[in-house]
Amino acid sequence: MKSIRLVMAVILFLGIAQAQTIDLGQHIFFNNENEIVLCVDAALVVRKLDSPYVMFMVFMGSKSERNISVHRDDVVMVYKGQEYKMPSVEEWRKEYSGANNDINLYNRLGKESLATSQMRFWQYKWDYDYFPILGAGPLPSDQLSMSGSLGARTKVYFKNPGFQKGDELVIKVKDQKDPEITGFCGVVLEPK
Repeated sequence: MKSIRLVMAVILFLGIAQAQTIDLGQHIFFNNENEIVLCVDAALVVRKLDSPYVMFMVFMGSKSERNISVHRDDVVMVYKGQEYKMPSVEEWRKEYSGANNDINLYNRLGKESLATSQMRFWQYKWDYDYFPILGAGPLPSDQLSMSGSLGARTKVYFKNPGFQKGDELVIKVKDQKDPEITGFCGVVLEPK
């Protein structure tokens, strides 16, 4: 009985997340329904569905002046009713050698939809990242903070659970001090 309730709750949550998410085009998805405004760029995932680790670029902003801090352990992906946590940086570096290629390809992809979205109202310093590339870019961090007009931008990797074209998933985040402060964004891995 408990497992049936859990499955129903996950299905309901996925439905709500998809209903409240706006598809901005170019595989970029936006949701501002919660205290943490979340935008997920899944363009690289759609192009590399068979990669053992998949990279989403995540942009976060706070709706208020309150300081919000998201720890890496508080970022999860919900896919087919199961929650997935991000791998540790150590595991990711040991098991995956495509990070340089990922960021180079990502930088060549179009971002016009992102530039015209509400995410443009936040400033993003590129000082810290959950998955930094060695020798280039930001410093490693286990938490990212945002407040007022200062947002957070980071690469988010998950071990590929077997994505297929058209799959739906949800990226969820929460404040490390107050788990009631959350953000989530639905994503559809649909090639266009």
